[in-house]
Amino acid sequence: MITAIEKELRRRERAFLAAGACLSEQGVRRRSEELPSYRPAFSVDADRILHAKAYTRYIDKTQVFYMVENDHITHRVLHVQLVSKIGRTIGRFLGLNEDLIEAIALGHDIGHPPFGHDGETFLSRICQRHGLPPFLHNLQSVRFLEHIEKQGRGLNLTLQTLDGIMCHDGEVDLMRLRPERGKDFNEFDRQRRAKEQNPKHPLTPMTLEGCVVRLSDTIAYVGRDIEDAIELELISRDDLPPRPAALLGRTNGTIVYHLVTDLIQHSHSRDAVGFGEETAAALLELKKFNYEQIYLNPALKKDLHLIEACYEAMFDRYLDCVRHGRGDGVRREFIEHLEGSHLRATAPEVIVRDFIAGMTDDYFLSQAALLGCRLPTSSTKTT
Repeated sequence: MITAIEKELRRRERAFLAAGACLSEQGVRRRSEELPSYRPAFSVDADRILHAKAYTRYIDKTQVFYMVENDHITHRVLHVQLVSKIGRTIGRFLGLNEDLIEAIALGHDIGHPPFGHDGETFLSRICQRHGLPPFLHNLQSVRFLEHIEKQGRGLNLTLQTLDGIMCHDGEVDLMRLRPERGKDFNEFDRQRRAKEQNPKHPLTPMTLEGCVVRLSDTIAYVGRDIEDAIELELISRDDLPPRPAALLGRTNGTIVYHLVTDLIQHSHSRDAVGFGEETAAALLELKKFNYEQIYLNPALKKDLHLIEACYEAMFDRYLDCVRHGRGDGVRREFIEHLEGSHLRATAPEVIVRDFIAGMTDDYFLSQAALLGCRLPTSSTKTT
C-alpha cells in the first residue's frame, strides 16, 4: 500500500507542480543510500536538518541584536522559520516544491558563528591570518551539513538542497533571479571552491525553489529588523523613509504582505523569480535605511572590540590545544565526536574554525570567561 501511495504522490507532483518546479524524484544525493524510502527526497532533507545538532544550536544564535535582555527580539532560529514560512507561501502560489523550499530555508544559516555578521567578520580575519580562506557562513553551512554532522559523515542531503543553501548568500540588489539549471555535484564543488577563493564570486541557485528562498530571506528580515529596532528604541516608526512606507507599509506584517504579493504577481508562470520595478526600488531604499540606521548604528557596536578580542584569544588557545593534543573544550566537545578519518584529513586551524563557528552565543561567552576574557555586558535596550 505504501508503494502505491508513493506512486500517487509522484503522479500528483507531475500533474500539479509548475513546469519549472523541481520534482522530488529529481533529487540526487552524493552517496547512494541502500535503504529505500517512500518519503519524498526533499522532505527527508528537511527532517535531517531539523534533527541535526547544528540546527538545535540555532536557538541561541544572534540574528542582528546581541547581548540584549529582551525575549521579543529575533534570534536566528525564528528567522529561518520565517524564511521557510514565507518561502512556502510563495512556492504554493507559484506551483513549486514546498518540501525543497523548506529544506533550503531551514538549513541556509546553519553556518553562522556567534554574534551574527560581526562574528563572521572577526572569524574571517582570523582565518585569513592563519592561511585559511575567508570565512563565509553559507559555505560553512554546507560544511556542517556535509562534513561535520554524524561524526563527520554528514547528512547526505540532495544536491538541490545543498545548492540552495550555498547560493542563498549575497544581497540581492538585482531583484530578479533566474535559476542556473543543469548543475551536478562536480559543478557544485567547482562553484564552492570558486566562492571560497573569491568571496565576491556570484552564485545562482539551480532551482526556482532556491531562488525563492534567497528572496524570502530578505523579505523575512527587512521588516522584522525594523520591529526589533523599534522595540529597542534604536529608531522610531516615524523614521521610516516615506516612499517605502507608502508603498510597502510601516509594519513588518504589511511589508511582508506587500513584498510576497508583488513577488507572486511578477513571477507566476515565469522561469524566474522577482519583484516589479516599483517594489524593487522601494525595497532597496528600505534596505539602505536598515543598513544606515540599524546595522551600522554605533549603539550596536559599542562592545564589538570585546567580542573580537574573545574571538582572538579563543582561536589561539584552541589552536594550541589541537596542535599539542591537550585536553580542553575543543577536544571534549568537538574532536571526540568526530571519526578518526575525518580528523586525520583536517588541519588544526580548520578544526578550530569549525568548532568556534558552531558555538551558540552563550557557550562562546562561557568559554571566553574561562580564558579570562573581558566580556561585553547585556542591556534591556541598545541606547
